[in-house]
Amino acid sequence: MHTTYIKQKWPLYAMLVIPVFFVILFNYVPLYGVVIAFKNYSPARGFWGSEWVGLKWFETAVNMPDFKFILRNTFVIAVGKIVFGQIFSIIFALLLNEIKNKVYKKTVQTITYFPHFLSWVIIGGIFTDMLLTRGIINQFIGLFGIKPIFFLGSNQWFQPTVIILETWKEFGWGAIIYLAAMTNINPEIYEAAIMDGASLFRRIWNVTLPGISSIIVMLAVLSIGNILNAGFEQILVLYNPAVYQTGDILDTFIYRQGLLQAQYSLSTAIGLFKSIIALTLTLLANFLATKYTDYRIF
Repeated sequence: MHTTYIKQKWPLYAMLVIPVFFVILFNYVPLYGVVIAFKNYSPARGFWGSEWVGLKWFETAVNMPDFKFILRNTFVIAVGKIVFGQIFSIIFALLLNEIKNKVYKKTVQTITYFPHFLSWVIIGGIFTDMLLTRGIINQFIGLFGIKPIFFLGSNQWFQPTVIILETWKEFGWGAIIYLAAMTNINPEIYEAAIMDGASLFRRIWNVTLPGISSIIVMLAVLSIGNILNAGFEQILVLYNPAVYQTGDILDTFIYRQGLLQAQYSLSTAIGLFKSIIALTLTLLANFLATKYTDYRIF
């Protein structure tokens, strides 16, 4: 029976060969390079010929004057993106779920999904112009007597701006999985709630949200693993030295140290530190979710 199953499904397994190959090639093979985080790496001496220095580069990173505020910036921006992204995705999914006109619903979905497929190079270029002191957004708020705001050049405004832009770009795409979960809710439960006189808000609160609670918990746990991923491409496109105090994050710091200043061991150590923290938080979040909600991912 097992042989018959394989014969029937072999095209599906064959389709996996190339993706699995690329995952191994680009995700697992490079892992051997992590060793340079514990060495005084020199390209001339190679990975194995360079001198072992233990935790020197981790200590160097932690003791750097800029490291604390970079870590803080990363955490604040990442948490802001996770929280607002999840909230707006859920709200948008709830609103879409109540739309009965299929054509209108599909149109709205297409429009809101589209930004997800645009790179930050494109979106960054557009919004860099729109957010200038003489850009269209400042011209609009100027109609209400508000002075021009330098959104991408002010430490006060940079973090809220990147969080809002990320939320705008991804909330439509993020709503897909919630919509899929809502379709699995038994329609008879809604009918029973309507017969009992439940308002729309009550149906959402007592039927829809509990019906997708497992998905909410799952995505929350997965999001915890991204707590130190503040969005390298977005920040790299939008930030500048004037906003390093609030805009510099771990990924951009690693980029400058590794590629621009050739501090390969230091940048690898910081990247490994980030990965260990992410793994620890993911395991902790999964443990807490399992203990208090009876939902688990692994």
